[in-house]
Amino acid sequence: MAPRKIRRAAHGEEMELVDHLGELRSRLIASLTAFGVALGLCFWRNDLVLEVMNKPLHGREPITLSPAEAFTTTFTLSAYAAIILTLPVLLYQLYAFVVPAFGKRERKVVTPLIVMVPVLFVAGAAFAYFVVMPAALQFLLHFNADQFQTEIRARDYYSFAAMTMAAVGILFQVPVGVLALTRLGIVTPQQLADKRRYAYLGCTVLAALLPGVDPVTMIMETIPLLLLYEGSILLARLLGHATPGTEPEPTPSSAG
Repeated sequence: MAPRKIRRAAHGEEMELVDHLGELRSRLIASLTAFGVALGLCFWRNDLVLEVMNKPLHGREPITLSPAEAFTTTFTLSAYAAIILTLPVLLYQLYAFVVPAFGKRERKVVTPLIVMVPVLFVAGAAFAYFVVMPAALQFLLHFNADQFQTEIRARDYYSFAAMTMAAVGILFQVPVGVLALTRLGIVTPQQLADKRRYAYLGCTVLAALLPGVDPVTMIMETIPLLLLYEGSILLARLLGHATPGTEPEPTPSSAG
């Protein structure tokens, strides 16, 4: 029997609750299938995943403290990598499920922003891997080095690396939020520019709340966040912005 095709509802179409649940179930199955395939691939080639994640350590080898820890840590790291690989599929399934709730105007705004999300996330994760992590590890591993014999536990290191990359990837979504607000007419680029001092404070607080207890990580996360905010304002000005209350959804004219 051929697999059942997922049917996407049209905007304004009324569907029974069971139909919504059926569509949600189908999209969850598609997402889990994609994740399962990516997880199998990443676990199969876990040597490459581990090699990539160990490069910022510059030759230092993480240690494990229990017989099962090597397996569980490798499996967890493979799951992190699988999530990154399947991010476009997960976002598409989410978009396809919620897009019928948007009108024509909102859909024009949402569609390109959804495309930007995985691109910016990968860019943020790459920035964390090549810039933030080396600087943070250089500071942390050499802090009071003459007073401590620092060993790197594999489970803790990979958790720190994955959380840092995920956090910076999320930080890089600032342009998506800013463009959404301006294109929907909620705020204007000028209003964002006038309130930049509050935005800077918010960016600093946000960076302080993210993974990384050292000042180096906090600074390295705050700087791109401020640059992304300013770049988002510039991009919003170049693209133009919607005026609040304009471009209403067309409604059938009444006879009279």
